[in-house]
Amino acid sequence: MSVPAATAMSPHDLTPEQVAFFDEHGYLVLRDRIPEDLLGRLKEAAEHWTASALRPPQDEQDYHFADRPGGRVLFRVDYLHGKREAASLELLGSPAVLGIAETLAGPNFVPTYESLVLKQEGDGAPVPWHQDAVHPRTHRIFNVDVYLDASRSAEGALRVVPGSQRHKADICTLTARHGWDVPGAVTVEMEPGDVLVHDVMLVHGSASVRGNRLRRTLYYEFRAAEQILAEGPWDEAWVDARLRLMPLALEQYGALHPGEAGFAWNVAAALRPRPRGGDRQAELRLVHGTHSPGSYCSAGDVPDRAGEPA
Repeated sequence: MSVPAATAMSPHDLTPEQVAFFDEHGYLVLRDRIPEDLLGRLKEAAEHWTASALRPPQDEQDYHFADRPGGRVLFRVDYLHGKREAASLELLGSPAVLGIAETLAGPNFVPTYESLVLKQEGDGAPVPWHQDAVHPRTHRIFNVDVYLDASRSAEGALRVVPGSQRHKADICTLTARHGWDVPGAVTVEMEPGDVLVHDVMLVHGSASVRGNRLRRTLYYEFRAAEQILAEGPWDEAWVDARLRLMPLALEQYGALHPGEAGFAWNVAAALRPRPRGGDRQAELRLVHGTHSPGSYCSAGDVPDRAGEPA
């Protein structure tokens, strides 16, 4: 599927055609979105985050491992901003990311999650079909996926089911009936520096593969403050705490890009964080406590086979 070319209001905004494509299909591919110098700093930061997982860090619960036939494998690192690598804040303050956030969530967007997800070299374990989070769909909730490495079809690239974001999916039935051959599913190949924007209710996953190369992807989720305050699962204090990341991110980006205008943050005055003293490092890692439920097929679930051919 291709997206018609058009001229946006600014180089970093999404065009109306791109927004329409995203709303219809639940995903959008943006090629060469991340500048090469920032991409290099993100790769270096990812190496440090990965290496720190081999030591027992203070925030050990932020590092997630899976038991594979070849041993214990790291597959996810959470709360990146608090791990003393400035590149994560630089990315958050980048117009390349914030232009997407403001276009899709409005000026009161809130950066709600930031994680590094890895498919380690040779670790071709599948990521089953799933929806990240299920919600009433009064607002867009989406992830900005920044690819640090190439993702190829023959190496377990992400698969998506266009249009599946409109309703909660019965993942067990979907998997039982179709396996990885879900009708209409699309394999999304990506290059380093490309960005995939995906609706959190888009059905997606990646099949098992052998001999794959390392693949690292940064996931930054955004939601509108209005949506969170009306529907949860967090409160006004949590929104305020997360919005405090924005001045830090914009400052970090501006320090490394002094010749650029940067992103004009247009958050409502009532939501704009007021300066306060305190521990900057503590503000960078704000745990969630609760999460919006996703849609998965766990080992105990039984698929609905009603109407399925014998």
